[in-house]
Amino acid sequence: MLFKDKVWLSSPTMHGEELKYVTEAYKTNWMSTVGKNINEVERLACEKIGCKYAVALSAGTAALHLSSKLAGEALYGMSKTAHGALEGRKVFCSDMTFDATVNPIAYENGEAVFIDTEYDTWNMDPAALEKAFEIYPEVRLVVVAHLYGTPGKIDEIRDICKKHSALIVEDAAESFGATYKGKQTGSFGDYSIISFNGNKIITGSSGGMFLTDSKEDAEKERKWSTQSREAASWYEHEEIGYNYRMSNVIAGVVRGQMPYLEEHIAQKKAIYMRYKEGLKGLPVQMNPYNAKDSEPNFWLSCLLIDKSAMCKQVRGETEALYVHESGKTCPTEILEALAKENAEGRPIWKPMHLQPIYRMNAFITADGNGRAKTNAYIEGSSMDNGADIFARGLCLPSDNKMAPDVQDQIIEIIRGCFK
Repeated sequence: MLFKDKVWLSSPTMHGEELKYVTEAYKTNWMSTVGKNINEVERLACEKIGCKYAVALSAGTAALHLSSKLAGEALYGMSKTAHGALEGRKVFCSDMTFDATVNPIAYENGEAVFIDTEYDTWNMDPAALEKAFEIYPEVRLVVVAHLYGTPGKIDEIRDICKKHSALIVEDAAESFGATYKGKQTGSFGDYSIISFNGNKIITGSSGGMFLTDSKEDAEKERKWSTQSREAASWYEHEEIGYNYRMSNVIAGVVRGQMPYLEEHIAQKKAIYMRYKEGLKGLPVQMNPYNAKDSEPNFWLSCLLIDKSAMCKQVRGETEALYVHESGKTCPTEILEALAKENAEGRPIWKPMHLQPIYRMNAFITADGNGRAKTNAYIEGSSMDNGADIFARGLCLPSDNKMAPDVQDQIIEIIRGCFK
């Protein structure tokens, strides 16, 4: 069944208009960090999200960093040194996410405290967040990510943050176009961001966006992202700045992609639904969402193997081992089977509290306990929610150019792992 052409997890889907706007930047010689493309993608982002201001930046990570800086200065006053606006402060963060969500807290010398995941959406657990405020009542900032394009329990999280006078940085990098109760993700935070990284649902090859209703915050981000240059005819700098502005060339790619967002979402949803139908009868479930409250963008289709159907699996820092058992499988076995046939899948994001760099940081579960007891999956072992989903879950090939017959073969490969 070896696929002649690689079946990707999620590769860019280009349409031709991207080249038109990139060529326009080239022909008009607007190749740097100003130009019509940048202005237009900021306008389009505001129009889609429903916010007043958008600032186009070099990456979603850059937007998260400047959001963390803005939040720190709003909460604790302007940093007088280069040490960081969050210096010495704890910040509650989603645990099961890519590390770009939480690294900006370290950039600003803050300390991330990781909040466990809940099973309903695979996002931050409101019960664990409430418990965290009981343990650390002084915390005033929460960083929330929407995993794999699925909105979290936003109302509950916002209510808890309001109760404890905490601000929210909303990482909607993976969920552009997803809605919660009819409202776009990227509009729920005090500071919000989206990403245009190469594998996102809309891509610029790179790039990101800061989203806000505050003119003052937007102006600060624009200034900081262009090396904090003051309004002088020479180069005058009164505070630390960054080279974070999006280029007009990258913006041209994003501009050409924007009209296709809904089409991409429809394609991704069709892939999710085909997996859901095709895997019926197996002891698995797809990454969940609450259809009553939210409509994901279905960026990645993911699989969670039932506990009863998991063979023995253990992961080290860079390698994994498993023992095949009839009628059972594990993420490692499925990923190896896909790779053997030239198809790309990936493990679920490894929770931050299991990452070597963050193993000394606090981690809070709904019952107040911290730290997974094991990084292996052994039947009957005790795990926190995030570690459990990581142990039993994987991301399936979700490229929106994948033909239905190719997806049918992917499904057969997965079924074969249970034999």
